[in-house]
Amino acid sequence: MPATPTRSLQVIQGVEAMRSAVREIQRGGETVGFVPTMGALHEGHLSLVDAAAAECDRVVASIFVNPTQFGPNEDFTKYPRPLERDLELLRGRGCELAFVPEAAEMYPWGYGTSIDVGPVAVPWEGAARPGHFAGVATVVLKLFECVPADRAYFGRKDYQQTLVVRRMVVDLNLPITVCVCPIVRDPDGLALSSRNVYLGADERQRALSLSQSLRLAEELVSSGQRSALVVRERMLAHLNAAGGVNVEYVAILRDGSVDEVAEIGGPVTVAVAARVGTTRLIDNLRIG
Repeated sequence: MPATPTRSLQVIQGVEAMRSAVREIQRGGETVGFVPTMGALHEGHLSLVDAAAAECDRVVASIFVNPTQFGPNEDFTKYPRPLERDLELLRGRGCELAFVPEAAEMYPWGYGTSIDVGPVAVPWEGAARPGHFAGVATVVLKLFECVPADRAYFGRKDYQQTLVVRRMVVDLNLPITVCVCPIVRDPDGLALSSRNVYLGADERQRALSLSQSLRLAEELVSSGQRSALVVRERMLAHLNAAGGVNVEYVAILRDGSVDEVAEIGGPVTVAVAARVGTTRLIDNLRIG
């Protein structure tokens, strides 16, 4: 259940002020949960706030549209930025601190450092969006430094991103626990995404083919199908039959990795990425 607000929401822009506020809470013996976002909040984001509130004493969310994780032909300039609405939503879920930094402070003049987390960032989303995960890892590391929380909350919809963040935390010995929360869907099955607002009515119906293809994969595996090739071909047939869905990849991966499997003999994550019209969507489902 959503948290009942007990304190007012404090909005902080400066890095030092944000870091000091978190340290002050921790010195008082309380734990801090952190939800990094790019804003344009929906129930998926807010479910992370709820999870943080359930497990930690205080909750911080960040709103920052990170320029370094967008490619040159992606939607950085038109990405929705309804800041006042986002702050009101956070306030209603019991979030007490909102970190809303300026790009100039996050990336000061002359900035030249980036984080490469290695093989986990190379295939799938990494191949489809060159440079994306370097931008993600870099901004998440910076946010962890600005908001030195005890626990950080991410959604499973960005499956490969969660692997990238966990790899970075382990490799760099970062003192934070990464918590991954379930995908939140609309009643018709569409995974919630800030980019869903780009979809027209007809496109939204076609977009349902992504979650439908994942459920098809689950049904095939449940009925005894163990060939990843067969499952993938059946998924592609369903996606292509929807019309207007340009599939970028369908991947059947050993759960917790980016490694494809040939035979489904244990838990797998089935991941799909496609464009519906001009809108790029991703989804995944853990099976087994």
